[in-house]
Amino acid sequence: MILPPTDPNLGQRVSDKPPLRDDTRFAAGKIAVFQYATVVIFLFLISGFWRLQVQNPQFYGERALQNSIKSVPIPGPRGRLLDRDGRIIVDNHSSFQLILARESAKEEHLRSIAQGLDLDYTDLLLRMRRVSRQPKYVPIVIKDELTPADLAFVNSHQDFFPEMVLIQAQRRLYPQNGMLAHVIGYTGEISEQELDLPEYGKYNAGEMVGKFGIEKQYNDSLMGVDGQRQVVVDNRGQVRQTIGTKPAVPGKDLELTIDLDLQTVAELAMAGKSGSIVALDPRSGEVLAMVSRPTFDPNKFTVRIKTKDWREIADNPDHPLMNRAIQAQQAPGSTFKPIVALAGLETGTVDDKWSVHCSGGVALYGKYQRCWQKGGHGTLSMHSGIVHSCDVYFYTLGSKIGINNLAFYGDLVGFGQATGIDLPHENIGLMPSEKWKLRNYRTKWYAGETPSVAIGQGAVIVTPLQLARAIGGMAIGGRWYQPHMVRRPVEEVKETEWKLDPEHVKIVKDGMYGVVNEGGTGIRAALPHLEICGKTGSAQLASNEFVKGSSSKDLKDNAWFVGFAPRENPEIVVVALWEHGEHGQFAAALVRDVMKAYFDKKQRITEIQAGQNRLRAGFGLGLPARTAPAPTAPAAPPDAAIITGAVMSTQVAATPNH
Repeated sequence: MILPPTDPNLGQRVSDKPPLRDDTRFAAGKIAVFQYATVVIFLFLISGFWRLQVQNPQFYGERALQNSIKSVPIPGPRGRLLDRDGRIIVDNHSSFQLILARESAKEEHLRSIAQGLDLDYTDLLLRMRRVSRQPKYVPIVIKDELTPADLAFVNSHQDFFPEMVLIQAQRRLYPQNGMLAHVIGYTGEISEQELDLPEYGKYNAGEMVGKFGIEKQYNDSLMGVDGQRQVVVDNRGQVRQTIGTKPAVPGKDLELTIDLDLQTVAELAMAGKSGSIVALDPRSGEVLAMVSRPTFDPNKFTVRIKTKDWREIADNPDHPLMNRAIQAQQAPGSTFKPIVALAGLETGTVDDKWSVHCSGGVALYGKYQRCWQKGGHGTLSMHSGIVHSCDVYFYTLGSKIGINNLAFYGDLVGFGQATGIDLPHENIGLMPSEKWKLRNYRTKWYAGETPSVAIGQGAVIVTPLQLARAIGGMAIGGRWYQPHMVRRPVEEVKETEWKLDPEHVKIVKDGMYGVVNEGGTGIRAALPHLEICGKTGSAQLASNEFVKGSSSKDLKDNAWFVGFAPRENPEIVVVALWEHGEHGQFAAALVRDVMKAYFDKKQRITEIQAGQNRLRAGFGLGLPARTAPAPTAPAAPPDAAIITGAVMSTQVAATPNH
């Protein structure tokens, strides 16, 4: 038998190997380690459960619950707008609004949501991008005033698109037919530009804020404070439980100075016309009525207005968004003459006996200035000059006074400066002077320019509100209160005071009384048993020769009338501007209607109060009880003839057109 060769180093190699381990002891050690690890893990879990279930169950329960809680906003309703008697002008109504919870919104859902709600998909994407800088928890409104079809879509697709959240919101409800539209204004979605302004820093994208009128001016007061509803939702976004509610806080109600009865009459008077009517209490600056025509419907802005509807309003050549009461800057025409007469008296340039002969025109500074009365007025004193609105009288008087004195008294009554009314975007008009021309045109004032200013033409331009404040302040002796739309104590109203000579004021007021009551140019404003004082104005927009050769109604003169009543201690001043109305006497009829409505209402209130006093006196004396007299029915609105000035008596038709 052959044996394999023997390795001489084999014994050495075997002796170098470690001894064989004990497999039983090794397995027992591994089991012990596993057991210890299991015990540690078990103890850790037990301690966790202890903290969760025994030590802090409420804390950890709340943290777990927060993963399924959503905050649903409760919009705070805007404050209401009331008239001076507490009647509601603007209120809110409930509607459904759809918001998108951005933290759970998926971009792939947006196209289907837009299609189902009849929204523009591109516009929806833009809206999402506009709020990208806002925190994710801030939702975005994607549609207001949901229709029944919209509600059906939301309810049937809530499981598929849990980011859609339906809430009940308050929408603005404005008067119909554009009544008070320019005063009230409207609300709209806050813009990107507004979000960058400090005054809008507390508002979020998608919120509705005031954009125009009172809604804009008093936005912070009118805005409500949103509340919140905390709800538990499941994994599909469905609400399962309401766990808390923080109620919304309504905005502040505002009581306006507007008298709805007077406003209604003024709106009817301006129907179908272009222009403005302003009624003011000269003793306090309260605006009793303010009309601007043409108008617009602010209800179109309560939801996000369509581009087509916006373009129809914004591109309208008649500018329905312009508040003509505070933005229309027009030459005042002859309504400026009472201020010129006052300047002549106050400066001592003339007295009321100073007379001028009018033969139909006068040559001044190398130019023949014509009077509106071609045959002339004859010799006139200041009283008859005002009554008959003689241009020659005031050409001559204005030249004698000089432009700087005219400018001083124009500034005094508020021309060329803001009245300070609490409405946005007021224009300031212009009262020319030597300094004004030098500053703006780098040339001196020529004396030949003064006569046109003296009859309310040339460079002088005013707004209807400025004219109402100017004449009203003069009529009460030299106190001009700041016009305002929201009621406040009179002692809080700013005023400008200049001590006018009472005799000078009386001379001018008597002249304005004659305009209406002594066969002057404004007899269409006359009312029986009421001393109305006023002044007509016809402001040229183009030369007579040019107008004769044109058929455009836009070149016809603007018609003005300003009036106050009663003659002593005036309570109301009313201005009417009828654009292209041709003659001031037509505007006088509009003022008459408003004056009549004011004093008729005052008489009804007086009669009711007298009846109540008699009733109380009867009970106090132990006399048989008597029923209070029934309130007189409200006066019917002016008929079409009065409103349009179409029906006139023979005597009125023959009055001068100035």
